[in-house]
Order: sequence, then C-alpha cells, then structure tokens
Amino acid sequence: TDAQLHTVLQPKIDAATHLHHLTLHHPVTTFVLYSSAAGQLGTAGQANYAAANTYLDALAHHRRAHGHPATSLAWGFWNQRSDMTGHLGDAEVERMERAGMRPLDNEEGLALFDLACGADVPLQVITRLTASALRADPDSVPPLFRGLVQGTSRRVVRSGGDGSELRTRLAGLPPAEQLRRLLDLVRSNAATVLGHASAEAIAAEQSFSELGFDSLTAVEFRNRLGAATGLRLPATLVFEHPTPTALAGELLTQLAPAGLSGAEAALSQVDALEAALAAVTADDGDRDRVTRRLRGLLAQWSTGDAEPDAADALDDLDAASTDDLFDAIDQGFGL
Repeated sequence: TDAQLHTVLQPKIDAATHLHHLTLHHPVTTFVLYSSAAGQLGTAGQANYAAANTYLDALAHHRRAHGHPATSLAWGFWNQRSDMTGHLGDAEVERMERAGMRPLDNEEGLALFDLACGADVPLQVITRLTASALRADPDSVPPLFRGLVQGTSRRVVRSGGDGSELRTRLAGLPPAEQLRRLLDLVRSNAATVLGHASAEAIAAEQSFSELGFDSLTAVEFRNRLGAATGLRLPATLVFEHPTPTALAGELLTQLAPAGLSGAEAALSQVDALEAALAAVTADDGDRDRVTRRLRGLLAQWSTGDAEPDAADALDDLDAASTDDLFDAIDQGFGL
C-alpha cells in the first residue's frame, strides 16, 4: 500500500537526499550510506525495502559522477539482532541460509566496514555467501551470484532444471506409485521450507495454511518444486491446490497425464474441493448453493446419469424459473 511504501521509503530516501543537499558545499571527505543486499538480491517479501536501498546505491553513483565522495554499503544479515531484525525466528534465518547467505558476526562485519570504506568504488555488497547452498538449487541462485558458481555447477545453473530426471524416474511406474513419489516430493520440500527435520511432520491431507505456510514460504516452496519438476508453477500454487495430496495429483497430471487414471484424477480434485469447502463459512449464503450442487453431483454419480438434472443446473436462485424450483424440490424429496 502507499502507507507501507511511505513508511519504508521515507527514512532511507528522504534522509539521504537531505544529507546529500546539505553537504554539497562542505568539504566532506567521507559519505557513507547504509544500504542492504535486499536491493541486489530481490529478497522475498521486501519489495519496498529493496527499492529504498537501491535508491541509496543510485545516489552514491550520482555523487561520484559529479565529483563528490560516496560509498553505499549493501549489508547482508548480521548475527547480532537489532530492532529491525530482533523479530526474526529460526525459520527466517534458515530461509536466508538456504538462499546462500549466512549472518555476519560483529568482528567480521566491522573489519569488512573498514575495507569497504577504504575502497574507491561507489557500491559494495557485504555479505557471507555459502557456496554449497548456491550450488544445491540452481534455480534459486540469484542472477547476481551465478558468475561465482564455477565448473559443472555453473553449467547446471545456466541450463536450469527441466524436470527430465524426475520424468525419467516416474516413467514406467504404476500410477499409484507415481502419485506416491510426487507426494513424497511435495512433503519433503514443504518440510524444508517450514523448518521441519523430516517429511513425517507434513500430513498428506492437512491444508498448507494449517501447516503454517505464509506468502514467503509459499513462494519459496513454489520455486523449489519448479526447480525439481521443470514446470512453470504459479505463486498461488498452495492456495489453488491446498493439500499435499491435491498438489501431488496436480503435478502428476502435468508431468505424466497419461499415467493418472480417471478415478485417481477425480480423487485428487475431491481432496482439493474438500479443503476449499472448509473456507465456506456457516453464515455464507453461498453455502446452500454449494450444498445443492454437491447433492446433484452425488445423485448423478450414483445413478451414472451423464446428463445434468434440474438440481445440477439450479445454481442461481435469482435466475431460476418456477418450474426449475419445483423440479429441484421434487428431486430433493425423491419424487
């Protein structure tokens, strides 16, 4: 929102701009701006913060171009918490480490500050990178870091994951085993982003919201599954397929559509429907509409009738005719 942008942009942009103008006619020898690596890496959930810090980096370039001293220090995460980072829990720290960044301790950070201020460049990114983490998941490596990954790992990063290995493993397996393998993939990645030790902590039929997913973990989860499957998955993945079982069924329809029987495909959709129905409140007027539609579908399934009947079509009372209403009542009483 405008308010959220203003709250974050003001102390960075306004303060730096005032400092810039107020010192233009003074013999300043050192002009240091505290930026953040979020502006270079596009850290999830920090779009406004990234924009504010990128302005500081641009201001340092602007001053240098006009003959004024300036250095913008794009800091990574410090191990010692501040007012701004004191709320972060273990899950948030682990998420940063999976992205390849580890916290700086005070002694290391201060030594890097001295080195950075003595360098004749306008911008320096000061953070600890974990090479093993950068190589582990090619699609998660920020573009800025890809030149640091060497050898085979670098070629993998450039090519990206296409899911061919997973498709090869699925090929030839019976449909039930394919679904089980994908369910294991979903549960293991969900456990990782939520900070659990194993996939056993992730119940197959429990909704992702109940498991503790938020917007940040949902995006990381989507990215990890996209890298493993080679599929272009939406950011709303866990909301459209709200349980691990439903999501595994959706992945199977995209990876091996011929391997999913009609009954298995229908059951995976029923799982998704069950989770969606839980969001319909008791006082919601649409609840009755959903109930009528479900009863009509069940009656159609029980009789094997492929043609929709009056109750199926009756999904909008305002548009229903008198005959439609009586037909629905007749069917409701088995007449």
